[in-house]
Amino acid sequence: MSHKPHLTPLTGHVTLLSTTQTQYLSEKIATTYEQALTPMKFAKFNDGEMQPIIQQSIRGEYVFIIGSTFQPHDNLMEMLLTIDAARRASAGYICCVMPYFGYARQDRKDQPRVPISAKLIANLLVEAGADRIMTLDLHADQIQGFFDIPVDHLQSQAIYIPYFENQDMSNVTFASPDMGGVKRARAYAKYFERDMVICDKYRKRAGEISGMTLIGDVKGADVILVDDLVDTAGTLCRAADLILEKGAKSVQAIATHPILSGDAYEKIEKSALKTLIVCDAVPLKQISPKIKVLSSAKLFATAIRNVHDNKSISALFVGNEK
Repeated sequence: MSHKPHLTPLTGHVTLLSTTQTQYLSEKIATTYEQALTPMKFAKFNDGEMQPIIQQSIRGEYVFIIGSTFQPHDNLMEMLLTIDAARRASAGYICCVMPYFGYARQDRKDQPRVPISAKLIANLLVEAGADRIMTLDLHADQIQGFFDIPVDHLQSQAIYIPYFENQDMSNVTFASPDMGGVKRARAYAKYFERDMVICDKYRKRAGEISGMTLIGDVKGADVILVDDLVDTAGTLCRAADLILEKGAKSVQAIATHPILSGDAYEKIEKSALKTLIVCDAVPLKQISPKIKVLSSAKLFATAIRNVHDNKSISALFVGNEK
C-alpha cells in the first residue's frame, strides 16, 4: 500500500535526526536551533548493508531528518531507511531536510532511453514515508513539481546577499557561466542594480566544453560568476579565464554546492578565479586557499522553526522583495 503523506503538519515536539555524512552540518543546525540531535546508531552488516536505529521514542513527534544525498549512494540509502524507521516508529510528521538534493541534474529526458532520475528519487522519498521536503538551490525549479507533497525550496541568496552587502559592489558585474544559470545571475544583478553578462557554452559530451563565447561587456569590472553547483569546475574555470581575457579587473564565483570531483581543486587553483564562495551543504574534500565556505545552518534552522510553527518560508527568500 502506498504511503499517504500528511498534508497538514501535526503539533508534536520537534525531533532532529541526522544521517552520518551530514553530521557536520546537522550539528550546526541543531546548535542554531538550540536543540540537540536525537541520538542514532547506524549499524552495518559485514557486507556493508546498513540499519539505522533511532535510540529514543519519537512517537507523535515532528521529525526533521537532515541529510544531503551527494555521492556515494549510501547517503541516499541512509535517508530512505531513516524515513522508514521514523515512520515505523510512529513519527507524527516527517520532513526530509536535504541541503543537497542528489540526482537533480537528471530532471528530464535529454536523449533517448535515459531515466528521469530526479523524479525517481522523489517517488522513493514519498513512498518511504516523507511528508515534506526541504532543500537548497535545486538544479532545476521544476523538480518541485515531481512531488505531491510540500517542498520548501530555499535559496542561497539568503546567505550570499548579506555577505555581499558588507562589500563595495559599485564596480561589480554579475555573470552566468551558461545559459541555464541566467535566472540566478539576473536575481543578483537586479537586487544590487548592477549589469549582467552571459557565457554561452557548447558541449559535445557531458563534462567536456567545446567552445564558449561571452555576451556582454566586462571591461574594467569586478565580475561575480553565479552558479548552483560546481562539479568538475570546467565550465566555471573556462568562464573565469574568458572573462579575464575580455578585460575584467577580477573574477570570483559563488556556487552553492561544491561537488568538486576529479581534478576540480587543481583546476580552481590554476584558474583566473580570485575566490570561489560555496555553502556547506556538501563538505569540502580538501582545503583550498581559493575556496571560502559560508554556512547554511542558520537558514535551515530558521526554516525548520517556521515550518513547525506554521509560519511563512517565503519570508526567508532574501532579494525577492527588491
